Amino acid sequence: MEQRKELKVSAIKNGTVIDHIPAKVLFKVLTVLELHKIDTQITFGSNFDSKKLGKKGIIKISEKYPDTTDINKISIIAPEAHINIIKDYKVVEKAQVDTPEKIEKIIKCFNPKCITNHENVLTKFKVLKNNGEVALKCNYCEKITEQENFVIVK
Repeated sequence: MEQRKELKVSAIKNGTVIDHIPAKVLFKVLTVLELHKIDTQITFGSNFDSKKLGKKGIIKISEKYPDTTDINKISIIAPEAHINIIKDYKVVEKAQVDTPEKIEKIIKCFNPKCITNHENVLTKFKVLKNNGEVALKCNYCEKITEQENFVIVK
């Protein structure tokens, strides 16, 4: 008899599954969603095989559903991510995240001389997309912050 060599992760009754996260940005997604602050069950895994991404991550969050701000945060860090809404153990809604045209208060400007890094001014960016990669153009200094340089605003 052939032995199965898969790891099974328990299903969640109600909540959200974020799938198709590039493995290299999984921990940025966990951080930007501030999942360390919630008290419901969270399961995440990294470096699962993916035909599309090579290696992917997944996050399962019990009893929590994303709002628009959460989806925007996910979309600029992992624009290829999918969100599945689970109710009573069934997927009731499936969607790929949609990256907005503008983003505020999530990422720091890469330019050390930008006003947002010296005064109490919230960051604002125009979102630039190129071949699935996201970059942000600062509303104030007009410098472009590439995805690998994203630093989450605390």
